[in-house]
Amino acid sequence: MSETGGVREVKSAARTVELLELLAARADRPARLQELADELGVPRSSMYALLQTLIGRGWVRTDATGSLYGIGIHALLTGTGYLDSDPRVRLVRPYLDEASEALGETIHLGRLDGRGVAYLATRESHEYLRTISRVGRRLPAHAGALGKALLAERPDGDLPDGPYEALTPHSRTSREALLADLAEVRARGHSVDREEGVLGIVGFGFALRYDVPAQDAISCSVPVARLTPEHEERIVVVMREIRARIEEAAPGFGGGADWR
Repeated sequence: MSETGGVREVKSAARTVELLELLAARADRPARLQELADELGVPRSSMYALLQTLIGRGWVRTDATGSLYGIGIHALLTGTGYLDSDPRVRLVRPYLDEASEALGETIHLGRLDGRGVAYLATRESHEYLRTISRVGRRLPAHAGALGKALLAERPDGDLPDGPYEALTPHSRTSREALLADLAEVRARGHSVDREEGVLGIVGFGFALRYDVPAQDAISCSVPVARLTPEHEERIVVVMREIRARIEEAAPGFGGGADWR
């Protein structure tokens, strides 16, 4: 049994969290009882009892037949509470608006979460609108501008062994290729994702160094068809300025808990 801070893990709580994370990761693919029991390695009867408890509290939903299960609305309410309570998100949001207005492109705020990056805020371009918001979703850190900007803030020894998941044919899947890319990120001062996470999209990422090592980053995403050398140069100039202003303002957000 694992321990956190010298306290033994509560098995029932860990199982509940694992179930919710599994359902969330399936997105629009609801699961059947046996699938969930098999995936988490628990008896079918125990899984059924856990599901019914979570359904009653709004964390899991089921269809009219009671045979399909998905993540419930209380997961959304809790996630919204996280965003509303985080001082760094509140700090950065107005600057995302400024960057989006200045560049006419999509601007993101993301936070490193294990081997991925969670999207915390997005300002969509009026020229290129996604049908699904990225807020609350995760992208592998090695395959996007946000993640690479944050990985470059850490020692190379922290990078796990590959191979890494290929999201597109342009994704870097070997540790050696990613290490070489991160060295370029450090030399430039920002990351570049050329269709590594999403085909047709180029991203530019900038770590926010109000934490050491940086936990958050901002990025600008641009369709390849609209990216010229002149526009790329302007994106870098504007995003560097926005980053500097955020970092300058960061000491003033205090007064609340210093979350880790």
